Amino acid sequence: MADCIRVPLLLLLMCILSSVHPIQGENSIVAKLAAKDNNPQNPAGGPGPAAVNPGAAERNLGAGASLTRRRSTGWKLAEEAVCREDLTRLCPKHSWNNNLAVLECLQDKKEETEIAAECNHLLWNYKLNLTTDPKFESVANEVCKTTISEIKECAAEELGKGYLVSCLVDHRGNISDYQCNQYITKMTTIVFSDYRLICGFMDKCREDINSLHCGSISTGEKDIHSQGEVIACLEKGLVREAEEQPGAHAIKEDCKKSIMRVAELSSDDFHLDRYLYFACREDRERFCENTLAGEGRVYKCLFNHKFEEALSERCREALTTRQKLIAQDYKVSYSLAKACKSDLRKYRCSADSNMPRAREARLSYLLLCLESAVHRGRVVSGECQGEMMDYRRMLMEDFSLSPEIVLHCRSEIEGHCSGLHRKGRTLHCLMRVGRGDMGAIDPNCQRALQTLIQEADPGADYRIDRALNEACESVIQTACKHIRNGDPMILSCLMEHLYTEKMVEDCEHRLLELQYFIARDWKLDPILYRKCQGDAARLCHTHGWNETSEMMPPGAIFSCLYRHAYRSVEQGRREVADNQIDTGELMDCLVQNKHQKEMNEKCSVGVTHFQLIQIKDFRFSYKFKTACKEDVLKLCPNIKKKVDVVICLSTTVRNDTLQDAKEQRVSVKCRKQLRVEEVEMSEDIRLEPELYDSCKQDINRLCQNVAFGNAQVIECLKENKRQLTQRCHQRIFKLQEVEMVDPELDYQLMRVCKHMIRRFCTESEGKNVLQCLKQNKNSELMDPKCKQMITKRQITQNTDYRLNPVLRKACKADIPKFCQPILNKATADSELEGQVISCLKLKYADQRLSPDCEDQIRVILQESALDYRLDPQLQIHCTQEISRLCPEEAAAQEQTGQVEECLKVNLLKIKQEGCKKEVLNMLKESKADIFVDPVLHTACALDIKHQCAAIPPGKGRQMSCLMEALQDKRVRLQPECKKRLQDRIDMWSYAAKVAPADGFSDLAMQVMTSPSKNYILTVIGAGVALLFLMGLLCGRFTKRVTQELKDR
Repeated sequence: MADCIRVPLLLLLMCILSSVHPIQGENSIVAKLAAKDNNPQNPAGGPGPAAVNPGAAERNLGAGASLTRRRSTGWKLAEEAVCREDLTRLCPKHSWNNNLAVLECLQDKKEETEIAAECNHLLWNYKLNLTTDPKFESVANEVCKTTISEIKECAAEELGKGYLVSCLVDHRGNISDYQCNQYITKMTTIVFSDYRLICGFMDKCREDINSLHCGSISTGEKDIHSQGEVIACLEKGLVREAEEQPGAHAIKEDCKKSIMRVAELSSDDFHLDRYLYFACREDRERFCENTLAGEGRVYKCLFNHKFEEALSERCREALTTRQKLIAQDYKVSYSLAKACKSDLRKYRCSADSNMPRAREARLSYLLLCLESAVHRGRVVSGECQGEMMDYRRMLMEDFSLSPEIVLHCRSEIEGHCSGLHRKGRTLHCLMRVGRGDMGAIDPNCQRALQTLIQEADPGADYRIDRALNEACESVIQTACKHIRNGDPMILSCLMEHLYTEKMVEDCEHRLLELQYFIARDWKLDPILYRKCQGDAARLCHTHGWNETSEMMPPGAIFSCLYRHAYRSVEQGRREVADNQIDTGELMDCLVQNKHQKEMNEKCSVGVTHFQLIQIKDFRFSYKFKTACKEDVLKLCPNIKKKVDVVICLSTTVRNDTLQDAKEQRVSVKCRKQLRVEEVEMSEDIRLEPELYDSCKQDINRLCQNVAFGNAQVIECLKENKRQLTQRCHQRIFKLQEVEMVDPELDYQLMRVCKHMIRRFCTESEGKNVLQCLKQNKNSELMDPKCKQMITKRQITQNTDYRLNPVLRKACKADIPKFCQPILNKATADSELEGQVISCLKLKYADQRLSPDCEDQIRVILQESALDYRLDPQLQIHCTQEISRLCPEEAAAQEQTGQVEECLKVNLLKIKQEGCKKEVLNMLKESKADIFVDPVLHTACALDIKHQCAAIPPGKGRQMSCLMEALQDKRVRLQPECKKRLQDRIDMWSYAAKVAPADGFSDLAMQVMTSPSKNYILTVIGAGVALLFLMGLLCGRFTKRVTQELKDR
């Protein structure tokens, strides 16, 4: 390492003295150095230029002599006549007394012709003299005294050879002393301005410079500003060699090390990379004006803007070259090397003695090693992970940073992906080629792509793949906004929405291109790897995350895990040995995916045909026969048809469940397979022959354009239930009754709401799925299609209490008690059109229901108050009135109770008696609970909070509270609430006139539920008291009259 940058005494005396100390301090150190400098043959410059470049020394002898004569007396660069004109023209006057400021000003000028050649040579000789004088080591000793004692390596350096300052450069990241830090920073500015000033660099790279025609090594043939181009030329040659480009020159190993070491030492401050500094100076001002120099910050800022249209092409080329060097040695990135230093040591990422040093230093090796630690659940510092993510994104954005891709995919890029270089588009184009969409791909290119995707690991965070991130941003914001940004589940969410209306075409393509490679290596799925890594190591003999085995490729590991997950160990071993495929598993897979977009149409038809054959005899179904053979013999003997066997076993399971049997008669393994068979049968009506035969005529009449599969025909029959023949209607009703008890058998519901069930109902049992969906129906995250499907099922449930198992259980005692006349008219296979539920609603208003039943009816009332379609009786009797009086409200896509409010407001205009009665019932129900009147509840929400906060809801309590507040002149209600309450009073008054009480009990109940109950009871009480007093008075009077008559 020392050979690469040993710059014996790399600091100029006057620059350091003038920059680190004030002028007074400078003069004292000058005196010290002057006293030490007692060798007139080699004044102030040590070996001088002649030691390195005799020709240069001869040509600049005058300049050297001038420097020698004047240094000891406080010599200033500004005093030299050859630089006076350039200094006056280019540098501010206040900098003239500071040699370092003058040097920086002159050497950082962009245009090569700005400085006169004589001044250029003077500056070069001045720097060379200063950086080769061992006596200036004493300056380092004095300025960095404390730091040297803290850094053991530097304290151990032999003095007098100029190695001390080189050591300080190596460890400048650990220097905390301000003056010493400034000293080293200024020194590097001088050294890196010219490759000829870097110790040993010219000797090691002389032949390669000439072979690559990188420029002259003689002083004067090229001026100071071209020297950065020499190193840039060597760096490009190094990159061409790594990519094995045609005609690439093989650079000597010593020169390679020198080039990489120079790149590493210039990683802290972009000013030190002279070629990049000049190439990107204007771009830095444009994009990174507020970014402080140092610690690689400017590099990172420019990397982030590399593909901006406004960035100059020369700067982009220089940035790409530097990124390619980082790919070859991670230490060329200052921020990455610093952030991950302790983690690399902790996880022994630099301790593989069997690996060549060049490979161990590669960025890809670092990423794989540290990603392996993260995937194993080890702690990697947040700062290091942040840096890793930046460079993983960098690899995905620009394919040219991966030499293997450039080398092995050259023909694919030229043939299919030219002109798509930026923002990861070329890489995604290569992925598309790898999928086989554009013809065959070279196996080496395929492997290089797979390796790059493992290095970048976009499966762990989709944001690493910029092309995917930009293409799918809108989908993520709509379909996956509930998932934390950067979570691995976002890729799963995108896959779940692959063929939904929320997916956009560009996102679909980018997603499938990436997923093709992730699916071929189980390790690239972070969730699967986290859950299964232990089992994979134990059962499938896998290695670490960043290690591969030819004996067990990634695809084979997934197969191994699958076999062990679903079969016994003995079976798994036998299958591995025999290398056979389980036909039952294969058919299950085909059945489950037969409606996927990728499924071949002929294959889909063949799978359905296979299913139709299976229904003839349950023994044709291999897995079903294996799982349920003993149960069929015991519980369903002499039954052969698969459908009948399924019905027999399902009925047994259902009866055992309803009767809370201590032990299920059907075995666990059979129940699991039975569920699979039931779901498969619900997918296609043809798989249920009796239902299909009963409804064939209706299908031809009502659903002739509906395709079989995905339960579409069954859904069509449900939607046209009122028009079905009696036989088909009875079958559909029975089917719905089964589906409502067990929603998992409702194929359409489970298909449409699959993602919502995963989002909201992961902890719910299968039988409670619909109930869970109903509770989350109005969530902002609810998918519109699923919400529409839930509404359909609610409408179905409200047509008959038997289709609502929760209500049926809660109101088991109330239904026969209050609604027996309705039950007497009911038939077993037809709906009651909501009559029982309407009956229970009225009893709810009368407060006569049991608590459990009351809770369920309250929920139904609240739901139907928001959507009139959930009230079958209202729909039957008011369809025409709604069309006539409330067409706009009914046409609204989102129902919020406006139709019901419209009917209430237009009560006097309603002509049909049946509809009027339903509206009056709604008014009666709203008296019992303000939640049943959503419009009023919304208008009075604030007043309820302020005036009735302590009053529990239900039984008309909050409504009575609001009425009392309305009558109390001291209370000021919200204007909208006041208006709505007055409207309700008028409506109730009208309702009382047109719908008088049927009897004394009804009258008493109306009084008890009236919002003016207290007032009415007070009046009645006062009347009774008055009558009592009158009775007493009349009694005394009649008694006196009687006594008078007796006395006569």
